[in-house]
Amino acid sequence: MDDFYRENILDHYKYPRYKGHLENPDIKFRDVNPTCGDDITFELKIEDDRVTDVAFNGHGCAISMASASMLAEELMGKSLDEVKAMDKRFVLDLLGIPIGPVRLKCALLPLKVVKAGVWGLDAWQREEED
Repeated sequence: MDDFYRENILDHYKYPRYKGHLENPDIKFRDVNPTCGDDITFELKIEDDRVTDVAFNGHGCAISMASASMLAEELMGKSLDEVKAMDKRFVLDLLGIPIGPVRLKCALLPLKVVKAGVWGLDAWQREEED
C-alpha cells in the first residue's frame, strides 16, 4: 500500500493540481520553511463562507509540493470552519505514508499557510507593516 501512496505523492509533485495564481483572491498568505527551503503561497476565493477557488504557488521538496497539491484539492467547497478544523492528522492521512520528524515541517507547511490566511493573519501582518 505504501507504493500507492508514494506514487500518488510523486504524481502530485510532478503534476500539481491548482498550482498558479488567482485574480483578486480574498485570502492570500505566504510562508517558508527555512530548514528545507520550501516557500508556499496559497490564494483562496471565498463566497458565502465557502472556498470557491484555490491556487498555490512556490517551490520546495516533493513532500511539501505534493502536500500543497493534495490540500488544494481538499479545500474546494469547504466552509471556512471546516478549513479551520483541519489538523496535522488530516494532512498526514492525505499523504498516507509515515513522515519522519525532519520532513514533518515540509508536509505541514501548506496547512500552516492556509490556516494562517483563513484565521486572518495576512491582514494582521499588513497592518504591522504599514
